Amino acid sequence: MSIGNSPEDERPFENEHVEADHEEARPSIGRALQQARIAAGLTVDDVSSATRVRMNIVHAIEADDFSACGGDVYARGHIRTLAKAVHLDPAPLLAQYGDEHGGRPAPTPAAPLFEAERIRPERRGPNWTAAMVAAIVAVVGFVGFTMFRGDDGSSEANVAEGSTPGDSASPTTKTKKPADPEPEPSDSAIAAAPQDKVTVRVAAADGRSWIAAKDHNGRMIFDGVLKQGDTKTFQDSSKVHLVLGDAGAIDLFVNGKKIEENFQPGSVERLTYTKGDPEAG
Repeated sequence: MSIGNSPEDERPFENEHVEADHEEARPSIGRALQQARIAAGLTVDDVSSATRVRMNIVHAIEADDFSACGGDVYARGHIRTLAKAVHLDPAPLLAQYGDEHGGRPAPTPAAPLFEAERIRPERRGPNWTAAMVAAIVAVVGFVGFTMFRGDDGSSEANVAEGSTPGDSASPTTKTKKPADPEPEPSDSAIAAAPQDKVTVRVAAADGRSWIAAKDHNGRMIFDGVLKQGDTKTFQDSSKVHLVLGDAGAIDLFVNGKKIEENFQPGSVERLTYTKGDPEAG
């Protein structure tokens, strides 16, 4: 009979060596994640952007440092998230983590686990794109409104300042106040009008009216409301364009001569006068 250990007694040591070799052959959790990421052609930045796990935590996990995760629950959540991002089955890695760090942790509420995997989104700054779009819309609207007011063809929209919509729709309902007759300009006044210019005088004799006047280049000379009794005089080297919001309330003189037109109350008139007008005064 031999003295010493039997073959059966030596088998446990052999099994321990096999298990040790198996442990050495199996890569660490961080190494496995790193190799899978490189095989997938992804950078740490790519994985961080896809998972919303911060880059410093990704680097730490790939170095098998789980202290930055904030606890086992968060570490497991990060391992699961990173494994899915690099196309690895997270179950073996989670089991390996449990073996190396004392098994599965105690159950935790679902909300913290969800937060661990999802990671709180970073605080968003102001939505500058929406603000810029709103500013552009406002500028375009202002420019369009300005052009709309400056265009003779849209003068009806501005008549509201000189007369109500009801006045335009029903001219007969407007009651004209009696006014003293405007004296005809004297011969001296006619002679005083410059011969080398066109002179237009507008008088709000029977009520208020919106008036717009442009020179021969189309530049706006005046755009506003004349109250009853107010007058305005416009001169240009060759031509004056007028828009009368309530022509029936206006007395008009061109080059010193009164224009005898039967303008109706509430009507909108567009007129143009030159140095030779009026042909008959």
